Amino acid sequence: MKEKTITYAIKIAGYSSFFFLLLIFAFLIKEGVPALVKVPFGDLVDTRWYPIEDYFGTLPLIFGSLLITISSILIALPFGIGTAVYIAEIAPYRVREILKPAIEILAGIPSVVLGFIGIITFSPFLRELLNLPTGLTAFTGSILLALISIPTIVSIAEDALNAVPQSYRHASYALGATRWQTIWRVTLPAARSGVLTAVMLGIGRSLGETMAVMMVTGNAAVMPTRLQSFFLPVRTMTATIAAEMGEVATGSVHYHVLFFIGIVLFILSLIINIISIHFSARTKKQKEQVVS
Repeated sequence: MKEKTITYAIKIAGYSSFFFLLLIFAFLIKEGVPALVKVPFGDLVDTRWYPIEDYFGTLPLIFGSLLITISSILIALPFGIGTAVYIAEIAPYRVREILKPAIEILAGIPSVVLGFIGIITFSPFLRELLNLPTGLTAFTGSILLALISIPTIVSIAEDALNAVPQSYRHASYALGATRWQTIWRVTLPAARSGVLTAVMLGIGRSLGETMAVMMVTGNAAVMPTRLQSFFLPVRTMTATIAAEMGEVATGSVHYHVLFFIGIVLFILSLIINIISIHFSARTKKQKEQVVS
């Protein structure tokens, strides 16, 4: 009886999370779809965002989010995977016992604290170092988001590397492979599913970050159309929702457009999760074929 009760409780918890997700999506659809009726679709995909004058072009916000997210992952990926490999495969036991909790603590630091540090110290430093008009740029936001994503990538990727059986490493060493060859050609491929999951979670963390991005990117809804835009202020979708939702009139066109932006964010996050699940399932299938 106790086992059945626990089983039903676990099932209810699993189904309820999916049910709550559907409720969130339904609420976004209810509040965001009217934007497609009240604003022509051509205006929603315009390059000018100025709601006071009824300009609701979301492209600067979408491309600003993509620019910062992609660049932050390109920065965080080598540092995150490299640190995970060092902790799991190379670091001595005492060093590992210090680094692992330290990274977990870094992952728990509130993003608003990191944003405050970025706007007070990091932004002026980059402005003087690169001789920029302002330090509140997409580049600053990318570096800060990379620092926020690295602990997540390191923690999950390190767990995935530790899950690889020791017999894989011993077999590689028995064949005459060096430590680096074993890490690069045996351990990392075997942990590819977990490493990919870590990267996807890092992308999701960067895409959904709000306060830190809003504090250090300048919040200028300008279309990033050239390489120099990387060193100019930009605005993301999350920062737009956080900055304007508290002041907008409920039921207005501006209100519904902000929820439409929320739908776009939801869809992008869903696409990232689907890609992660696809590669994870494919890797699992390949392992099963090798075993069989």
